[in-house]
This record gives sequence, C-alpha cells and structure tokens, in this order.
Amino acid sequence: MGGRLIARAALWLALPASLAGCASLMSSAVEGLAGDLSAAILENPDVDMVRDGAPAFLLLIDGLLKSSPDNPVLLSQAALLNSAYAGAFVADGERARLLAAKGRALAERALCVERQDSCGIAARPFEAFEQWTAALTKADVPLAYGLATAWSAWMQANSDDFNAVADLGKVKLLMSRIAELHESHDHGGPHLYLGVFETLVPPALGGRPEVGRFHFERALALAEGRHLLTQVMFAEQYARLVFDRPLHDELLNEVLAAEVDAPELILLNAVAKRRAQSLLETADAYF
Repeated sequence: MGGRLIARAALWLALPASLAGCASLMSSAVEGLAGDLSAAILENPDVDMVRDGAPAFLLLIDGLLKSSPDNPVLLSQAALLNSAYAGAFVADGERARLLAAKGRALAERALCVERQDSCGIAARPFEAFEQWTAALTKADVPLAYGLATAWSAWMQANSDDFNAVADLGKVKLLMSRIAELHESHDHGGPHLYLGVFETLVPPALGGRPEVGRFHFERALALAEGRHLLTQVMFAEQYARLVFDRPLHDELLNEVLAAEVDAPELILLNAVAKRRAQSLLETADAYF
C-alpha cells in the first residue's frame, strides 16, 4: 500500500522523474531489507535459533514479494531462503518438497524477469537447454547459480522420483558453465556442487569419484579454509565413497578445529561442525 501511495502522489505532482525516483527508492529499500534478513540468518551461529525463527523470515519475504513480485533480487533471496530451509531443517518429506518446489519456482522467476529468453528454460529439451547455457555470460552467474542451487535442492527433496533425478544432466551442465564463467563464486560453490554431483553414486553406477575429488580440491583452494562445508562434503561424499578413512578423518578434524566467524558463512560453518562431529562419531561403524 505504501508504494502505491507514494507513486500516486508523484503522479499528482505530474513529475515522471520523481515517480521513477520513488520507485527506485522503494525497490532499494525492499532489496536492502531482504539482503539484511538473509545476512542475519547466514551470520547467526545459533543453528537452533535459526531453525526455529526461519519460518517468520519466510513469511516476511512472502509479504515483501506481494509488493515487489518482479524484483529479481528479492526473488533470488526468497528462493535461497526457502531452498536452504527445506534442505537443512525440514524433516517431513512432503513439506520439504513443497518448500523446495517454491524455492525453485522463485529462482526460475528471478532469471525469467532478468532475461526473457530464460522463461521456462528448465522444461526445454536438452539441446535447447544446452544452447541457452552456452550463451550465458559472467553477468548472469548470480541468478543462474541461484537457479542451479534451488534446482539441486528440489532434486534432493524429490530423490525418490526418477523424473526429478533425470534433471541432473541439465543441472550439471548449468553448474559446469557457471564454473567456467566464475569458479570462485560463492567461495568456490560451483566446484563444491560439481564434486557432489560426481560422487552421488559409485563408479559401477556411473559415478566419477576422481573427477569429484578434483572439484572438491578446487573448491577447497578457492574457499581458502573459510567454507567448512567444503571439507565436510569432501569427506562425506568422496572419502566415504572410496573408503579413504585417513582423508575422511583429516578433513573432519580440520573442520572441528577451525573458527566459524567467516563473514556470511557463520551459520553454514556451525552446521558444518555439527555434521563433522556426527560423521566422526559414526566412522568406526562405516569403515
């Protein structure tokens, strides 16, 4: 309502430039609030507090989207929060699927608003998807990465659905292109995801653990020790897959000994420490 009142006042004054300025201010304010909300979550070391309080943030983001439904920054933040919450904190399968689907839809919408040739891209045949992916530029990386990560979360939530898992080829292709364009984005996140993709199954079923190891090691180098989930996923996905106990324990002990106060990674690093401890406690039974 506030945005409409400001716009109406500008029209009454018959000053188009003022109207554009007000719209810009409103957009910046909304984007700033959404960014601050995401930062408040990602920089909170109290995992339980975030788990309990995140639904309120999600509802607030939904409210902001009501007034700015075509804001790509806001859509991206909403996609990130919904997908991350579904993957990290929701145990109920149906609820996780609903939230992951919402996150993916928001990420697709953000990319569609910014690039009209991206509308409906996930549903296109592979050849058309491949051509679209090849045309992406470095400027497209943030929104394309947002789609790739939300899409991955959606596949995770629907891992028992063959039709969903069949999308892995498209997601791998998209993430590979992002790594080509800007491999250090999100602290080496493109390589981290590619490492996971290559180690989802053993070699007999099509997995490529050594390719996965390359991506994990590249992600480690790019993160420079700040993103502790990199070591955790390296241990859980690769070291356990190839039964490398020394590497497994070395990586996880590094996580437990590390600090968690890297900007924008405090929450994720706290989650990483919890997971590292759990993996170490179950290592004897696994190996």
